[in-house]
Amino acid sequence: MNARLPHVDPSVTAQLVAALTPRLRKRLDSGVGKVAARPVSREGDVVRIALDDDTDLELHAPGGVVTRAEAIRCGCLLAPDCLHRAAAASAAPVAEPAALPTTPAPATDPSTASPPTTHGAASPTGTPTPTTGATPTAPHSPPPDEHAHASTPAQDTATPAQRTAATALHDAAAAVLEAGTDGAGAVLQAELLRAAHTARLAGLPRAAGRAVAVVTALRAARGGDPAYRLADLTAALREVLVLAHRIPEVTGPGLAGLRGSVRQPYTPDGSLRLYGLFAEPVLSATGYAGAVTWTADPTGRLHTVSDVAPGGPERATGAADRAVRIGDTSLTHRELSRAGLAVSGATVSPAGRLGAGAGVRAVRASGVDWSAEPLDRLWAVPVTEQISRALRDDQDAREDQDLLFLDVTLVGTVREAAGECLLAECDGPTVRLTAAHDHPALPHRENLRLLASVPGVRLRVIARLTPGPLPRAALLAVSHPTDPGRHVDLGLDRLGRADLPTAPTGRPHPLPHPADQPHRAPHPGPSQRPTPPPPVDDAPLHLLRRRVTQAVSGGRRVLAFPGGRDTEAARLRRYGLGTAGDLLTELHVTAADRARDPFGRLLPADTARFVRAWLGAAVYTEFLDRALCAAAWGASLDATGRSSAPGHSTTGRPTEEPGATRMPAVPDPEAAIRPAAPPARSGH
Repeated sequence: MNARLPHVDPSVTAQLVAALTPRLRKRLDSGVGKVAARPVSREGDVVRIALDDDTDLELHAPGGVVTRAEAIRCGCLLAPDCLHRAAAASAAPVAEPAALPTTPAPATDPSTASPPTTHGAASPTGTPTPTTGATPTAPHSPPPDEHAHASTPAQDTATPAQRTAATALHDAAAAVLEAGTDGAGAVLQAELLRAAHTARLAGLPRAAGRAVAVVTALRAARGGDPAYRLADLTAALREVLVLAHRIPEVTGPGLAGLRGSVRQPYTPDGSLRLYGLFAEPVLSATGYAGAVTWTADPTGRLHTVSDVAPGGPERATGAADRAVRIGDTSLTHRELSRAGLAVSGATVSPAGRLGAGAGVRAVRASGVDWSAEPLDRLWAVPVTEQISRALRDDQDAREDQDLLFLDVTLVGTVREAAGECLLAECDGPTVRLTAAHDHPALPHRENLRLLASVPGVRLRVIARLTPGPLPRAALLAVSHPTDPGRHVDLGLDRLGRADLPTAPTGRPHPLPHPADQPHRAPHPGPSQRPTPPPPVDDAPLHLLRRRVTQAVSGGRRVLAFPGGRDTEAARLRRYGLGTAGDLLTELHVTAADRARDPFGRLLPADTARFVRAWLGAAVYTEFLDRALCAAAWGASLDATGRSSAPGHSTTGRPTEEPGATRMPAVPDPEAAIRPAAPPARSGH
C-alpha cells in the first residue's frame, strides 16, 4: 500500500479488477508492486504516477477520495482496459466508509462525517485492533440510502438485501482465510472490497468497515509494513465472520448493534465546563493521523476533541500544536490537555466526541492538575471496577471504556518477545506497561526507557488496557516524575534526564505473584508429598492461539500437516482446557480433510467446515483472553462475556477433575456464533 496515493472507494477497486481479463488478473499482484514503486507527484486534486518517461497515470481525487472508476486515467495504449488502472487502485489506501461522500442527512452538527474512530488508532493492539481487536460502535443514524428504513425500531429482522450481503461477506472472508496472507492477493482483496461495498449499501456499515480493515491489514502484511500486526488482522477477520454469521439469524434489539452505523448523531448538551486531562497522537494503518485531546466535566464524564485527517507521522506529531476545532478558541491540543474550556451550545455524540457546529462557542478557562477535583475522582475508582468496565462486551460502549487511571510504583523492566516493558506495582498486581505506539517518529518508546531508569518512583498514570493472561496496559500519560502538579503526554512530549529524580529512589522488592509460589503441604512425609499442580501462568494457552493465527498467516494448508497436533490437544486437556483441546483437534481435522473421487483425484476442500472450526477456536480464544485478563486483575466475567463483581460465580459447570489446573471460567465459544433458536411451535 502506497500512502502517497489518495484513498480509493472500495467499489472502484472491485469494479476495475472485475473488468480485467483472466490473463491480466494473474499479473495483477506484480503490477501492484511496480505501480507502487513509481514516482508520485501531486497537483491539487490530481495525483500523477509516472509509469515511464512518456506515460502517466492520473488519479482525480476531489476531497482526497477517488469515488469513480473513470477518475483513474491511464495514458498507455491499452487504456482503459489496461492493468495499470486496477493496479493503482489496489496499491492505494482504501477509503473508510465514513470518509466517502454521501447525501446530506439531517443532523445537529456538521462534523458528523468524521474519519475513523481514534480509539485504539494510536495504539495498535494485537485490534483491534482492535485494536486492536475491534472499536465499540455507538448507536448512530444509518447512512441515507434506500435501505435506511431497515434500522427503524419496527424492523427487527435482517432484510433480504442484508442477508445476501452477509453471505457475500462470509464467502469472501472465507476465501481469504483459506488462502492466508500469502495467497490473498489483489483479486481476493477486490472480492472482499466488493462484498464490503454491497454490505454498506445494504445498511451494514459495521461489517463493511471491518472488511475494509481486513484488506488494509492484508496489504500491510504483503507490503512488509513495519506497523502490521498479525493479531490485528486475526481480530478483524474474526469479527467479519462473526457478523456475517449472526446477522441473518439474530432478531430483536441486538441486530442494531450488529448492523452498526456510519454517522454519529450529535445531541445538544447545553453548557459544559471541561478540564484538560491528556492528549495522544493518532497514527493509523489506514492512512489517518492527528491528535485527540481528552477532557473531563465536573461529574467526571470524559469528552474528546479530535483532529484526524489523512496523513502520516508528520501530521501525528504536528497536530498537537494546531488549534482545536471547536468554537473560536485558539487553544492547541497540547495546551488544552493542561488547561480548561468553557463551552456553550455544546453538542456531544454518544461516544463522547464534542461537535464543532456553527452554534458552538468555546473560550479558554483554567485547568486543574490530576490531584485536584474533578480529575482526582477518576483515580478514586477501584481498579477492579475499571477492569470490569473495560472488559464489558457492549456495542454501545464509549471510547473511554478501556482507559485505566492507576497509581503505580515503578519496579523495573522485563524483556519480552516484542521488547522490554515497564513493570509497576498497582494495589497488589504487578502491571506490565508497554509503549502505546512503536513508530520511531513518536516518543513513546524513548519515554518508557527513561522511566524504567528510575525504579521506586510513585506515579499517576493513564493507560489503555491490553487484554491478556497477565496485567498489561499501554501507557499514554504519566504525572511528572519531579513535579506532581504537571503531567507528561508520552506520545507528544519527550522526557529528558533533567526531568528525572536526581537521587536514587531505590528499587522496592516486588511482591511475588501467587501463581509463582510452589504448592507445598505443611511438613509432608516422603510418601505423602503431593505433586504440585502447574501454575496458571505456565498453562499452554498459546497452543490454540498460535494455530488460529497460523491459519490467518499461511492459510488452511499450514494446519493440514500432521505435526504434533495430538500431543498439543492432550497437553491442553491435562491443564483442564478440554474445550480448547477439542477445538484444536477439530481445526486440524477440517484443515486436513480432503476426499478423493473414484479416479483418485483430490476433491475441493470443505471450506465452510474449516471456517466454522476456525471461527469457534478464534471466538473461544478471545473469550479466554478476556477471562484470564479479568482473573489477573481480580475481576471476573459471566457466561455472556460481561464483567461481574469479583468472587461471583460465572458458570454452573462442575469443577475439573482432580489434579488439573484450575482456570478462570470461560464462556461457551459457540454462544457467540450459534444461530438463534427458532421459536417453539404450539400444538401437537
